[in-house]
Amino acid sequence: MKLQRKNRLRAIAAGALAVSGALVLTACGSDDNSSSGGGGGDSKAAATIKCDGKGQLLASGSSAQKNAMDLWIKNYGGACKDTKLNYKATGSGAGIQEFLQGKTAFAGSDSALKPEEVTASEKVCKGGKAIDLPMVGGPIAVGFNVPGVDKLTLDADTLAKIFNSDIKEWNDPAIKKLNPDAKLPSLKIQAFHRSDESGTTDNFTKYLKAAAPKSWPHEPGKAWEGRGGQSADGSSGVSSQVKQVSGAISYFELSYATANSIKTVDLDTGASAPVQATVDNASKAISEAKIKGTGSDLALDLAYDTKAANAYPITLVTYEIACDKGNKAGTLAATKSFLTYIASEDGQTSLKELGYAPLPTEIATKVRESVKNLS
Repeated sequence: MKLQRKNRLRAIAAGALAVSGALVLTACGSDDNSSSGGGGGDSKAAATIKCDGKGQLLASGSSAQKNAMDLWIKNYGGACKDTKLNYKATGSGAGIQEFLQGKTAFAGSDSALKPEEVTASEKVCKGGKAIDLPMVGGPIAVGFNVPGVDKLTLDADTLAKIFNSDIKEWNDPAIKKLNPDAKLPSLKIQAFHRSDESGTTDNFTKYLKAAAPKSWPHEPGKAWEGRGGQSADGSSGVSSQVKQVSGAISYFELSYATANSIKTVDLDTGASAPVQATVDNASKAISEAKIKGTGSDLALDLAYDTKAANAYPITLVTYEIACDKGNKAGTLAATKSFLTYIASEDGQTSLKELGYAPLPTEIATKVRESVKNLS
């Protein structure tokens, strides 16, 4: 049964990638990192979508949520024929920049807005400011390629030392101690990190800093600060390296591991048993998060150092960035309609098969209320 489910997940993840390649951008020209909706979609989902507004709705930002956006836009476009939604996966930083320049209706970001970005948004959000709406959750898997090793457990301290080039061989005593039954080879560790600025890197290094502060001396951030290692562009780049290179290890969204049949690390968090990188376990960790935003802003303080049973702590939450007040009149109705759908129970549960974690009910309810009050 596990094999059948794994194959089904792989096929669905691959199908999502195929959908993203087939979609055509109608407003800004063809772009491999863009999604556009206007037809098809799931008929069941279409029945629950309330369509408001019409015309073009432009958005950009996080590439981590691209597969989610592909599915959402396909379903939304099938129901709302009068709205063409175009999402460009330009990266979180570029998405926020375009939003602050007034080019898009909303942005996707894998990190909450910085105070200076909120201040800058007051020029675009007339009479209001930009807020963070958590929408897409999921585990950041640590994938590995070690000949003869099918199951691997690591803790935060060991991971930090691997990615900071302090542990260099797979048969290192620290790894052996965590995996007494594994036949660890005398093989050099090939640690890959992102070459581009990435919300995935930001969240991965926040985990290392929170859970292993002594072994990870660097500040978290979108740009990689660790010593040594090798780099590749995007989650697709680092996952491809793990797939191809013997001794490799890296971090990327779970869907990339599923689609490429890459083995993933179980984390020793201090809980009663090591925790697997699964959607349900990531949801458990996200449910441990606290809302640190105020008012309609729902920025989360993720529990990267949680020791709760079955809580996988290396998680990523992508926010949709919109104005609480002062949204453009021409796109407000469609923006609220689309965000209402993706925050709905149907919108959230549809993502589980793609390797994303639906928002915990308590958080999703608050997101829906914030979307309802956009003006």
